Amino acid sequence: MVYLDYHATTPVDPRVLNAMLPYFTEQFGNPASKGHRWGWHAQEAVERARSQVASLIGASAGEIVFTSGATESNNLAIKGTAWALKDRGTHIVTVGTEHKSVLDSCRRLEREGLSVTYLPVRPDGLLDLDTVASAISDRTVLVSVMAANNEIGTLQPLQEIAAIVHARGALFHTDAAQAAGKVRLDVDAMGIDLLSLTAHKIYGPKGAGALFVRRMKPRLRLECQIDGGGHENGMRSGTLNVPGIVGLGAAAEICALEMAAESARLAALRDRLLRELTAQLDGVRVNGTLAHRLPHNLHVSFEGVEGEALLMALGDLAVSTGSACSSGSQAPSHVLQAIGAVGDTAGASIRFGLGRMTTEAQVAAAAARVCEVVASLRKAVGRSSRTANP
Repeated sequence: MVYLDYHATTPVDPRVLNAMLPYFTEQFGNPASKGHRWGWHAQEAVERARSQVASLIGASAGEIVFTSGATESNNLAIKGTAWALKDRGTHIVTVGTEHKSVLDSCRRLEREGLSVTYLPVRPDGLLDLDTVASAISDRTVLVSVMAANNEIGTLQPLQEIAAIVHARGALFHTDAAQAAGKVRLDVDAMGIDLLSLTAHKIYGPKGAGALFVRRMKPRLRLECQIDGGGHENGMRSGTLNVPGIVGLGAAAEICALEMAAESARLAALRDRLLRELTAQLDGVRVNGTLAHRLPHNLHVSFEGVEGEALLMALGDLAVSTGSACSSGSQAPSHVLQAIGAVGDTAGASIRFGLGRMTTEAQVAAAAARVCEVVASLRKAVGRSSRTANP
């Protein structure tokens, strides 16, 4: 098996695991226990992790709220802002290609009486900035735009979007689950008010995440979604997952140190994968812009091939047709629908997600295997697969 589904999840880095292990056994205290050293040591570990996560995105430690992952962070950011500011406005703007945790949070708010505008994207997956500006009204309290799409890897111009949002008096949230630790993020320089991230996309454990909540200019106060105990400055109650938080912090610190070199290596491997696919096959279409894209993402469609047949034939290659966060849904990807990449002639689509453990040999083997399978499936329906090198 070759694993190329790093957008779905990543293995825990051994360095992260080593940092976590003591907090399952020797240092097992509850950080809310203030009267003894077990609690003190746990609290120290949590605060260290808070600083590590903050450093990755250019925030201060006090602006980090720990959660169970990006889905919870998105729910807290969107619903928490909407209800905290309901007296100021009841309108939210987001994008039709967002992660389901954003879209479903917005739909929940619609059922509760708020209004939501869902912006379209261009065929390259990027937003039109004029469309963003025209969607914001004096009743808009929040605009939520993901930093990097979890399927096609497109990177939105966050700084430009945030400037538009702030000029109209609204707040700006970004779901950075796929972007954090892969590309540079600076919440101050980019004008981000709320930012969601998760550990298991950056070689940390599942079940740990964070939400950046700006404390100055403006100072934000969210309506909590989980009551009981007033943990995390009253924004997210519940006993803290100390081992998971330690793992998130360690993973964030490693990313901050190694991100530049790792991203350059993965971008080179991604480009090699694309070259080998297009050298041996015609009818290969890249979905989403290549110019503004996550370095480890490649999302391509193969004309004349049916999606389920392709995935079944690639049983020894761990890839995806899209997001892995929708309970295995076989419905057409809402992202590909939004960019016009579905239909009878669109062909099968594959999301390749490269990662820290991906090697050149694995990329070469994956390219050869995909080309072999696509050619075989096309031959079965009488379609030629070869073309001259581009």
